[in-house]
Amino acid sequence: MPAEPHPATADHRATAQPATADRLPLRRRLLPVIALLLLAPWAAECSWGGFAIDDFLPVLIFLGPMYGGAAILIRETARHLGAGWPTIVLLATAFGVLQAGLVDQSLFNPDYLNDTQYADTRAAAEATLVPGLEFSLRQAFDYVGNHIVLTICAPIVLIESFLGADRRLRPWLGRPGLAVVGVLYLLGSLLIFSDSRKGFLASPLQLTFAAVVVLALIATALLPRWRHPRPRRAPSAAPDSTAPGSTAPDSAALGQRGAARRAPHPLWVGLLVVLVRFGTDLTPGWAGVGIALALAATVGGLIAYWSSRAAWGQRHVLAAGSASLLTAAAFAYLVPPYSPATPEAALAGDVAVTVITVALVGGAWWRLRRASPAPAPAG
Repeated sequence: MPAEPHPATADHRATAQPATADRLPLRRRLLPVIALLLLAPWAAECSWGGFAIDDFLPVLIFLGPMYGGAAILIRETARHLGAGWPTIVLLATAFGVLQAGLVDQSLFNPDYLNDTQYADTRAAAEATLVPGLEFSLRQAFDYVGNHIVLTICAPIVLIESFLGADRRLRPWLGRPGLAVVGVLYLLGSLLIFSDSRKGFLASPLQLTFAAVVVLALIATALLPRWRHPRPRRAPSAAPDSTAPGSTAPDSAALGQRGAARRAPHPLWVGLLVVLVRFGTDLTPGWAGVGIALALAATVGGLIAYWSSRAAWGQRHVLAAGSASLLTAAAFAYLVPPYSPATPEAALAGDVAVTVITVALVGGAWWRLRRASPAPAPAG
């Protein structure tokens, strides 16, 4: 998953002008909040071809409070704490388990997709049932993974990339705004809980398991280790050679070391994320799940490692966050929507997905290039 731009540039620059965002008119302060509220449900359910074009608006209306509310609360929690992408990814994982395990309970309901055009996936899902808990590890990876990359991370990355550096890592809402969003999320989740379970209720053991996983992920996400209370020294920055007892190497040696440890081009970061998407479908069954989990862990660890190098910036974050959205849009032409639709409506939806996705990602890249024509070094 994407990692934060180095705090030596991004976080320090954001906190160096604490009053900038507060001076903005209310409509400008709320614009990214509204954009995230609408983008999260569209990315979660429409960006991969789940709905035909005439269902886009109902998806935004009925799923916006739940998906959009969750994305806003997760983003604001991380930014209020001064935390970065590890916290956002962990909270997104918690949301994915909460959504699939406790809200719509699709993780435990074997008949959840029976009235959709994905009913034939049940046999493949049952090939990876976890004994005792009776849920498919294959479905768990898909459901939770899609919530992480499409519902939460990709929308946050895109919206933040459209903002200036002084607003990108700052909170957008105060306590009253967070309270309103929290109520919207709860109401949206209750609506889905009462409507989407189709009379199914998971067993006490299943519900307890999901709740424990959610609480463990939230507790891990809130650990102080993920926060950056003050800017870290950039890797290539020389320590103060005048300090007593300083044994630091000369600046030329540090500069060479920093150049040797520069982050790769953002294109390589995006390609790695695409690799995970293709790798998840290499083979069915337990072997396929093992390969998918190994790929996701490897790519995530590699991106986290690269993010500590010089010249890592928002372009790398955007490449990692938007690659999943672009891949989902490309595959939209190959998958059917949940409900049967005319070929014309399905194709129109897929074309709309392509146009919207390219416009969002292209606009975010243009905004970053306009703000900074050349990638800034990490320190």
